[in-house]
Amino acid sequence: MARKSRRQRKSPGKTPPAPPARNSASDRDKVIDALMTLLATRRFEDIGLAEVAGQAGIRLSQLRAEFGSTLAILGAHIKEIDRVVLAGTDPAGAEESARERLFDVLMRRLDALAPYKEAVRSVMHSARRNPGLAFALNAMAVRSQRWMLEAAGIGASGARGALRAQGAALLLSRTLSVWVDDEEGLDRTMAALDRGLMSAERWAGFLDDLCALPGCMMRGPRRRRRTRDEEAEAA
Repeated sequence: MARKSRRQRKSPGKTPPAPPARNSASDRDKVIDALMTLLATRRFEDIGLAEVAGQAGIRLSQLRAEFGSTLAILGAHIKEIDRVVLAGTDPAGAEESARERLFDVLMRRLDALAPYKEAVRSVMHSARRNPGLAFALNAMAVRSQRWMLEAAGIGASGARGALRAQGAALLLSRTLSVWVDDEEGLDRTMAALDRGLMSAERWAGFLDDLCALPGCMMRGPRRRRRTRDEEAEAA
C-alpha cells in the first residue's frame, strides 16, 4: 500500500535537502529561487522586490517583466511545486482507495517542499499575524489542491469540488504545521495526514447527505414557479 511504503522509508535526518539545481535558469526561475532563499531567514513582509532582484542577480526591470509583487512570486513557487507533483503522478490505481491515493499525492508534495522547509515555516508564521496574507495564501492553496485532487482521481469541479479543494487546503495547512517541526522523520507528519484524511472521509459523507437535501427542497419550488409562469402565458 502507498502508506506502508512511505512509513518504511528512512528518516531524512536534520539537514534538509538542497533546492534542486537548474541547468539553465531563466530570470523567472532565478527570482523564485531568490525569494525562497530569503524566506529561509527573513519574514515575508520584510522582503522587498529590490532585495529579491539583488539576490537573483538581475535588474529590477527584469524582475518587473516577470512579476508584480512578492506574493505573485510566492504563487509561482506554489505553481511550480504543483507541476513537480503532477509530473510524478501515475494513473490512479483501481486497487487503492481515494484516501490512499490522496495520501500519496500529498506526501509527494511534502517531498517536493522539503528543500524549502524553512521558507514554508517563515510564510506560515507571517500568515498567522497577517489576515490579508492568510486569505491570499488560502486562495492559492485551494487552486493548488484542485490539481492535487485531480491527480488523486478525485473530482474537483463544480460546487462540491470547491468544497473538497477548500477542505484539502485546510488539511494540508494542518499537516504542514506538524511537518515543519518533524525533523527526525515523517512519522508524526504521516500520522497527522492519516487522521486528517479519515476525518475528511467522514465529512465528505456528511456533506453528500446534506447537499442532497436542499436539492430535493429546491426542485419543488422551481417546478411550481415554472408551472405558474406557464399558466400565466397560457392565460
